[in-house]
Amino acid sequence: MAEVIYNSRDEYYKKPSGAIKANTEVTYRILVSRDLNPLAVRFVIRYDRHDNPAVYEMTPESGSYGESCITYSVSFTIHDTGLYWYHFEIEIAGNPDSDEQGGILLVGRDASNKAGIATSPDFLATWQQTVYERAYDAPDWIYGGVYYHVFVDRFNKSSRDNHSDIDRAGQPQDGRISQVDTPFRGGLTLHDDWTDAPDWKPVNGKIYNNDFFGGDLNGVRQKLSYLASLNVTCIYLSPIFEAYSSHKYDTGNYEVIDPMFGTEEDFRALCSEAAELGIRVICDGVFAHTGSDSKYFDKYEHYANRAADAGDVIVPGAFGHPESPYRSWYFFHDDETYDCWWDFGTLPKVNKREPSYVEYITGDDGIVRKWLRAGASGWRLDVADELPNDFIDALVSAAKAEKPDSLIIGEVWEDASNKIAYDERKNYFEGNRLDAVMNYPFRTAIIDFVRRGNAEGLALTVESIAENYPPEVLHCLMNNLGTHDSVRIITALAGDEFDIDMPRFIQANTHLNEEEWARGIELLKTASLLQMTLPGVPCIYYGDEAGVEGYKDPFNRASYPWGRENAELLDWYRKITAIRASHAVYKRGAYRTIAADEGFYAFERRPVDTAADSDTSRPIITAANCGTLVQTLKLDGTWRDLLTDDTHEGTINVTPGTRMLLEKE
Repeated sequence: MAEVIYNSRDEYYKKPSGAIKANTEVTYRILVSRDLNPLAVRFVIRYDRHDNPAVYEMTPESGSYGESCITYSVSFTIHDTGLYWYHFEIEIAGNPDSDEQGGILLVGRDASNKAGIATSPDFLATWQQTVYERAYDAPDWIYGGVYYHVFVDRFNKSSRDNHSDIDRAGQPQDGRISQVDTPFRGGLTLHDDWTDAPDWKPVNGKIYNNDFFGGDLNGVRQKLSYLASLNVTCIYLSPIFEAYSSHKYDTGNYEVIDPMFGTEEDFRALCSEAAELGIRVICDGVFAHTGSDSKYFDKYEHYANRAADAGDVIVPGAFGHPESPYRSWYFFHDDETYDCWWDFGTLPKVNKREPSYVEYITGDDGIVRKWLRAGASGWRLDVADELPNDFIDALVSAAKAEKPDSLIIGEVWEDASNKIAYDERKNYFEGNRLDAVMNYPFRTAIIDFVRRGNAEGLALTVESIAENYPPEVLHCLMNNLGTHDSVRIITALAGDEFDIDMPRFIQANTHLNEEEWARGIELLKTASLLQMTLPGVPCIYYGDEAGVEGYKDPFNRASYPWGRENAELLDWYRKITAIRASHAVYKRGAYRTIAADEGFYAFERRPVDTAADSDTSRPIITAANCGTLVQTLKLDGTWRDLLTDDTHEGTINVTPGTRMLLEKE
């Protein structure tokens, strides 16, 4: 078939490349084989908010590319923010001598993002053009940093006793059983042994997540120097507000720190002491649902009873009380059933369009501002897809008004630039919403590359995200390899690959053997090298750097192994984070794929400001061979491997299992 060439990630074909700011002039070029006898070439672009596309005639350029192709181009200014979708149409003449028919060829995006001729409009994949305009300055402090994700109950237990007399909304900590069928049946479990495995066996057929290890905010404070040794610049805390469970995603009261974790004074002290070490703290905002056992819903009357016992005014919860001021926050049916998050009865879904709820969270004296005033530097928004655009707009506006350099991160599992959820295009990056998101696409692609050698898939994923996301977003993405929702990274790389529905008793009793451990350490070094050097900000899930293993919840939420860390991994993390911290190219450096084939992946980070002349602004190449063949890497000049201090020049052989971090001398 005659050739058509277009590459949206090459500035020859699209300039400027990637996402662009509103009111920017863009030039698009496409190469069309002369053998097609093109009569006309058209550029077709559709604004995401319009049904009908705009069509531009493309002009042949003088001195076109080579003898075999004609270069067609078009330039115009894109004004409105949002998403655009484009493709090309080539009108060709028929050839009576060969019975070739004339007509229109549709040129769209193929699987590798290059140009492909579609057989019909139904099979036409278009290219995406992101257009944005920042309403708020991006928080400069996060660029080039390192996140650290703390699951508070399992990270570190301070010497303070927060647990001896905890009243969990009316449930004493002595194990007495409530007289109603509630999640409190059986009371709470406090592990005496920090090294215990988390409880995983159902009780009466249910999982309550009501076992605690005693980790608290003062425990985090006591380990700030440890986090500094890992060059951490931002602590991301799992939910810390009052709630029944150990994970705290079933919020009971947004206004107070959970007593198991400490007090508001403890939180303020943590933020203050962390700041002295150059470390920020962001909170987990769980605003799509509350707990059924909360002051707002109060299904079991625990909060009402507690108020009565204290002689306080009783404000009835929404459940069973149509007169409750919180009633409109929830979706009740005539039979008093209610909408829940993913059918979990303990997590009633909140109406995020109810004005009183929006005001409570985002108002001048709302929850978002309260905790920023207390010392937080931002929020990670749980299940951001379930938050309507208007709600996110109000939340971000409140946060930026309170703290202009606050950071707002969303939990999104896919490419967030074009996400549609609940029939609403989210447009997270149009300019007035999220600063960034959790970068699950990188995690998936890194695991697939490190474990199976899929270099092409990793390169395409990185290039796609880099193209679709504004640069301000790209460089502060939360690049996570492990989270409280995913299999521990060392297990994901070297352990048995279980089906998602694998029974818990099998997961509980499956651990890495000696051979898998040795392999897992090496694979994790490679995975974390990629994580630390790709665009974005790496996020270490507590204990990953120490070699904590485990399958899905609750096995991925074991306590941190203080005194039992894998020293080899811990030394590696300290080394690679120190390298990252000392090289400015990891703040906003440009990305370029060098190789992605047969298990070999190499990429370059290069300073955007080429006039800068310092040791911290030189280009750096990351290379990893996760295949089975020896690969070659061609270098221009002399490069030093920051991992081994060896120098290389010319063509070098990269053997299987090798990883390199090459800085140009």
